[in-house]
Amino acid sequence: MEDGDGAPRDELAELRGRLTALENERALRASRHHGRSLLGAVLVVLGCLLAPLSVVAAWAADVVGDTDRYVATVAPLASDPAVRGAVANRATDALMTRLDLPALLADVTPADRPRLQQALGGRLGGALEGAVRGFVHDQALKVASSRAFETVWTDANRRIHSSVDKALTGSGGGAVRLTGDAVTLDLGPLVDQVKQRLVDAGLTPAEHIPAVHADFTLVRSDQIGKVRTWVRLLQLAGNWLPVLAVLLVAAGVLLAVRRRRALVAGCVGVAVATGLLGVGLSVFRAVYLDRLPADVSPDAAAAVYDALVRFLRTTVRMVVALAVVVAVGAWLTGPGRYAGLVRGLWSSGIGAVRATADHAGLRTGPVGPFVGRHRAWIGRLLVAVSLLVYLLWSYPTGWVVVGIALCLLFALAVVEFLAERERPAAP
Repeated sequence: MEDGDGAPRDELAELRGRLTALENERALRASRHHGRSLLGAVLVVLGCLLAPLSVVAAWAADVVGDTDRYVATVAPLASDPAVRGAVANRATDALMTRLDLPALLADVTPADRPRLQQALGGRLGGALEGAVRGFVHDQALKVASSRAFETVWTDANRRIHSSVDKALTGSGGGAVRLTGDAVTLDLGPLVDQVKQRLVDAGLTPAEHIPAVHADFTLVRSDQIGKVRTWVRLLQLAGNWLPVLAVLLVAAGVLLAVRRRRALVAGCVGVAVATGLLGVGLSVFRAVYLDRLPADVSPDAAAAVYDALVRFLRTTVRMVVALAVVVAVGAWLTGPGRYAGLVRGLWSSGIGAVRATADHAGLRTGPVGPFVGRHRAWIGRLLVAVSLLVYLLWSYPTGWVVVGIALCLLFALAVVEFLAERERPAAP
């Protein structure tokens, strides 16, 4: 009797023990998954936070550290009307402070006086200072608007690139220098050309004006010392910081339990964080221009700012476009209902086109079955080729990313159109 009662009790105890062990194993597994997911989320968040810093680091390495890239960035400023006007105004102010009008005009020879009077508009009396200032300004504007100035501007910026590196990172020297809270450019060579034009126009005593060093402000900010420190640190990080950000996001996705969802979330986070950097650039532009001193031209300062951050804005748009494209691609390949609906519409639309082509007598021959058998591998190969094109593209933009994505979609549509499912053999 006891043996008969003991056996079921032992079996029940054994079953309870197994159930307890399974529950403990399941709890341990859930704890491990929770820990992995938490670590993966932390890595993804760190990668998203590093994304905007990576963009700034790439700008610091490519624009500040690369002479050719820097020259290509600032060269258009030589033809900007606001910059030309500001340069002419600064050169005019510098020359007018060195001109002793009564003494200079007294030294003008009688032979040069008619020519000078004609250049001054026939006003050697009355508003003399205004006439001379207008005359000097016209000559300065002609120099600043000449092709020779564009060449001098480009060559000078190429020679003084190390000085810009000094101004923004603290190393180098030359015509560009950091004075207090401003990065300034010496306009001495341009002033010399203006002096020569004054002499040629009849103001011969201008050749006795000593060397004039007029400063043209490129950037002015109370926080430029702190900015220089951060730019230096980001320049040292260079292109390694973007690689680190990508690796952090990739590691977080691999550790996540739901990897596809983690990939979509990571890409959206990168797009949002980098987009906020773009918004910050616009906000800082407005604040920066609003706090300029009265002697700095707002239009010229805006042109310089836009030129210096142009590559930064282009990179922001590129990163946002790339993150959105990857997020949409990951979502479309997922098991979600709406993603399946989009894929169904895609397949049905291409199937309708293929059916129309079949009715028209168009056949794929042996290509159709081959593509149908290897469609998955062909799709992976197309994705790999698109990624390779992006990596090999020199300074890709947002439109380049969108163009590559559209080309990939077209290629996948062609593969879907050519893919023909093999029909079972007839019995």
